[in-house]
Amino acid sequence: MAAAGGAGRGGGKGGGGKGEGSLAYRAWRLYLLQLQQHPLRTKMITAGCLAGVSDSVAQKLSGYQKIEKRRLFLKMLFGFAHGGPFGHFLHKILDYIFKGKKDTKTIAKKVLLEQVTSSPWNNLLFLFYYGYVVERRPLKEVTIRVKKQYPSVQLSAWMFWPIVGWINHQYMPLQFRVIFHSLVACCWGIFLNLRARAMSLKQA
Repeated sequence: MAAAGGAGRGGGKGGGGKGEGSLAYRAWRLYLLQLQQHPLRTKMITAGCLAGVSDSVAQKLSGYQKIEKRRLFLKMLFGFAHGGPFGHFLHKILDYIFKGKKDTKTIAKKVLLEQVTSSPWNNLLFLFYYGYVVERRPLKEVTIRVKKQYPSVQLSAWMFWPIVGWINHQYMPLQFRVIFHSLVACCWGIFLNLRARAMSLKQA
């Protein structure tokens, strides 16, 4: 009886593990279905959630005892209202211009076009948004800060994001490009926060 009971418990654990796996699989299938049926909405929600994850980790790494909910919400709003839709239509336009081609020359043109148009715009917009909306600084002060910070921010972006863009255009299907970009942006934001914190500790 004890052996039978033990076998039953063991079988229950095995079944539970299988159930968890199938649950994750069903959730992924449901996500892909939503991505297929409602691509813009799904990308907006995904970009917003990943922006929230990035900012939550960044706040903790910066030493915040409690998450600043207003800042978190506004960062998620930026990802939801701008990052998701902008990326969605950008990649559709790029594929339309280059007719979906994926040869090396075409990908190089896509990456170049992306880096001289959307990259400067996104960084400039975010710096103004963060200073004026998130930090609630006066517009004049924000403008002065952006003029000082923007060149180094954009230079750093040009050293990293072309590689991401190449991988994105080369290997990612169209429907996954915004999601891949948002995921890398989430990790990039955490990395930048770690670097800034390390530099501040050295200066201290």
